[in-house]
Formats: sequence, C-alpha cells, structure tokens
Amino acid sequence: QVQLVESGGGLVQPGGSLRLSCAASGRISSIKNMGWYRRAPGKQRELVTAITSGGDTNYADSVKGRFTISKDNAKNTVYLQMNSLKPEDTAVYYCNAAVIVYGVGIPHDFWGQGTQVTVSS
Repeated sequence: QVQLVESGGGLVQPGGSLRLSCAASGRISSIKNMGWYRRAPGKQRELVTAITSGGDTNYADSVKGRFTISKDNAKNTVYLQMNSLKPEDTAVYYCNAAVIVYGVGIPHDFWGQGTQVTVSS
C-alpha cells in the first residue's frame, strides 16, 4: 500500500555531515507525521527526530543542535541533515511515517528498510 524508500547513508569521518532522504509512495491520502529512528549495535531502536504535518519538530537530546529534519510535502519526502557527526551516531537509520491510506480512516505506521550510517576515522 505504502512504500518508504531511504537513501543517503554511508561512511563519514567524525565531524562530517550526511543527508538522509525518505520518499513515501503508494495509496497515500495524507501523512500525519514523519520521522527518523535509529538502532545502534546492541541497543534498542530510538527516536531521533520527527516532524508533524504542521511542521512541528522534536529531537532527541543527543542530536539537538546537530541534526535537522525537514520535509517536502509535494514530494512526500522527509530529509535528515546530520552535521557534526560523532562515532556514537553510528546506527541503522529508519524512516517512519504515519499515513492515512485511501479508503482507510485512521493512520497506520509504515517503515523504510533502513540505511546504515557509520561514523569512523
């Protein structure tokens, strides 16, 4: 019904930057929220940042001031600009969207396949 496709991960040195993208497609009536989660090795998945349909954002304390979430409503795409990356940012990053599918009245969660971000010298 709905697909989320992520791109932009990779290997970067500490202090570097990466930009992740996540494009949603399919039977989308509207998108309530979009966000990014991550799972580091040996740790539970955690919320990194999210943005509502109205543009309100929230960030994990660990990324405040370094990461910025933004979206392009026309393209159903959310972006994550990551600056001043640290080794502890190394994780698989997952895109999430709360989507109202055509013909279904309540939002459902959809997930991307994940993209690896590795911060290492």
